[in-house]
Amino acid sequence: MKAMMFEAFEEAPEIRLLPDPTPEFDGVVIEVGATGLCRSDWHGWMGHDTDVKLPHVPGHELAGKVVATGEGVMRFKVGDRVTVPFVSGCGRCGECHSGNQQVCPNQFQPGFTHWGSFAEYVAIEYADVNLVHLPESIDDATAASLGCRFATAFRAIVDQARTGPGDWVAVHGCGGVGLSAIMIASALGANVIGIDLTEEKLALARQCGAAFTINARSVPDVVEAVREITKGGAHVSIDALGHPTTCFNSIKNLRRRGRHVQVGLMLAENATPAIPMAQVIGHELEIYGSHGMQAWRYDAMLSMIRAGKIRPQQLIANRISLKEAIPALMTMDKTEAPGISIITAFE
Repeated sequence: MKAMMFEAFEEAPEIRLLPDPTPEFDGVVIEVGATGLCRSDWHGWMGHDTDVKLPHVPGHELAGKVVATGEGVMRFKVGDRVTVPFVSGCGRCGECHSGNQQVCPNQFQPGFTHWGSFAEYVAIEYADVNLVHLPESIDDATAASLGCRFATAFRAIVDQARTGPGDWVAVHGCGGVGLSAIMIASALGANVIGIDLTEEKLALARQCGAAFTINARSVPDVVEAVREITKGGAHVSIDALGHPTTCFNSIKNLRRRGRHVQVGLMLAENATPAIPMAQVIGHELEIYGSHGMQAWRYDAMLSMIRAGKIRPQQLIANRISLKEAIPALMTMDKTEAPGISIITAFE
């Protein structure tokens, strides 16, 4: 199979011909129809993620068709169209039995703990617990866009933040996960504020349902700007970027008993951000993480997509080839291109 591989962190990946994978007893092999290019892939390529072992094939947002199954797989067969959460549970531990596969201590992560989907084929373990059947109405590119950013945003907004109609929601960072959060919160009837540094991304935020936008370069104080719009602070605030400044602002701009959800990864030099802890205590703020979403929760998200309440395909800005994904991956920290890039060609 053709695959993108790197043998050293921060060095240019190459397109290689590698052996086709074979399924584990409880796993499948998927012919990749589409796979998303995400900032998490950049973190893996940089060596920020300790789960990545060299040499490595990245890629963790995927959709495609099952082409081989292990003997222990009961719920899926060759020919099924599927997607998979980027955090997949083992199905045997206490967290999995409680329905919280997204924090499984034995988790499988394509593109991080194992070789990923920047390839023509990818092997997925624990298939019965983690694969999601795809309806024919959802194409591979749209389904691939769900695997990390959209599903993580869905869990952050719906399950962790418990967002409801009329809530004020501040979203710090209008990249793929931020735009997803804006779209989902708006569909739930919340009043959403999109915050970013570029007008191009803020324009997309408005298209996704943001009632207000704030250009962080144009205001003297983002927190005060949010408080002014909301008349007291946000009920829910999301750091969708993963930076000490956005994390701090997201907590600081909450009203009393507000809820902050950290979605953007905080790695390397950003791993220990400052937190306004006196406010957290005095105002009884809630702080949550959101790390993927369980396969069994996909039905709620897919139902909203089929009903037209949320349109993740609107976030796809570029469809690129595996070869074109190499420079795109290497420059993800320097480019401010709006929307999501999806790899759809593997020639």
